[in-house]
Amino acid sequence: MLDAVVVGAGPNGLTAAVELARRGFSVAVFEARDTVGGGARTEELTLPGFRHDPCAAAHPLGVNSPAFRALPLERYGLEWLHPELPMAHPFTDGSAAVLSRSVAETAASFGPRDAGAYRRLVEPFLPKWDTLVRDFMSLPGTALPRDPVTLARFGLAGLPPSTWLTSRFRDERAKTLFAGLVGHVMAPLSGFATGAIGLVFALAAHARGWPVARGGSQSISDALAAYLKDLGGEIHTDYEVKRLDDLPPARAYVFDTSPTALAKIAGFGDHYANYRYGPGVFKVDYALDGPVPWTAEEARTAGTVQIGADSTEINTALRAASRENRAPDRPFMITVQPGVVDPTRAPAGKHVFWAYGHVPSGWTGDLTDALERQLERFAPGFRDRVLARATAGPPELAARNANYVGGDIGSGAVSGLQILLRPKLSLSPYGTPHPAVFICSSSTPPGPGVHGMSGHNAAKAVWRRLRQA
Repeated sequence: MLDAVVVGAGPNGLTAAVELARRGFSVAVFEARDTVGGGARTEELTLPGFRHDPCAAAHPLGVNSPAFRALPLERYGLEWLHPELPMAHPFTDGSAAVLSRSVAETAASFGPRDAGAYRRLVEPFLPKWDTLVRDFMSLPGTALPRDPVTLARFGLAGLPPSTWLTSRFRDERAKTLFAGLVGHVMAPLSGFATGAIGLVFALAAHARGWPVARGGSQSISDALAAYLKDLGGEIHTDYEVKRLDDLPPARAYVFDTSPTALAKIAGFGDHYANYRYGPGVFKVDYALDGPVPWTAEEARTAGTVQIGADSTEINTALRAASRENRAPDRPFMITVQPGVVDPTRAPAGKHVFWAYGHVPSGWTGDLTDALERQLERFAPGFRDRVLARATAGPPELAARNANYVGGDIGSGAVSGLQILLRPKLSLSPYGTPHPAVFICSSSTPPGPGVHGMSGHNAAKAVWRRLRQA
């Protein structure tokens, strides 16, 4: 009998399996698709030689993850590549605000009236970032805070809506960039704890940047899988699990799946009936005949580029998708251009480009034209560079990855109390009604992102049970 079976070979499932195998437990992973990866994959979606990331592409939380940093993933091929600028936010006048590794450079891009306010916001947390991120991403209940005072100060700053936090800024440049940071989790700016979301992304950039993985996000998953195999773990692909009886006998079962899928497989009925999924996204992967022709010079060297003219336009787009059940006329966009630092992604002189906007859950329309009209505002002539495109709306995204219910790439709404209390109100969020069944997906704390911390935290709950048995 195995000690543990993990269902789902995304970053969280693989991390949970690695953590258990490192502690001497026998582990097997079962994945429905023919390769490992989950939200960290790389595929030729458009033309031969163009390597795209179907989901996650830039990894501020990955490079800062306490779980990943404790593992020897570089030995197994993972290499973080840092663009000259982690992120840029261009404006229609041809200028841009930036999120740089340097706090001073970032503050200066906001203008003299807000530079001091930004420095006062982030500088108190940076010297204690490693402890703060460990405390922040390990909650709740998996580890005692190492620095509860700093964590409490962070909570006071971040738990109010981001609109409260950005009220300290006088000009639109800082407000717009920060609104875009909150938009990464598809949350309206007035929501609970949205200030913390924006602050985490900013601090992550200053601490270690927003890198891409050389060769694509698949290298993260491949490194985890290779390390697991060296530890004696097994990985079975092309193995769809429809009920617990499909799995071999084990002392514990760990699911890197949505709560909805887990309830169906394990027969938990309506246990997760109140779990809310968020809006979907419409994503386009481009093969380009050269770099994106950004008007703003700063955007040409940034790995990630946010698209939204101002904070009002961004909030309007987020509200349309999440609360008004309509696709926005001018979508807020997150884009990634790996080619500014990784020439392996496309043939010489060519580029891959990754872009998405928010749409209602399950939306079946085509947002391509709206996205490209937005791009043309900040990069005139963009359409002339397009060699091929691969589009995926909510139905296609959900078909590729069953955790993306309704096209929600966060595997659950990041709004209200569900920001902190997911998949439901519980002192043991990784436990389930069955004492031997656990959940470790992005539907559990600390939530979305390729960071492995949900798997890391869930593994702690599993090995405590295994040692007590």
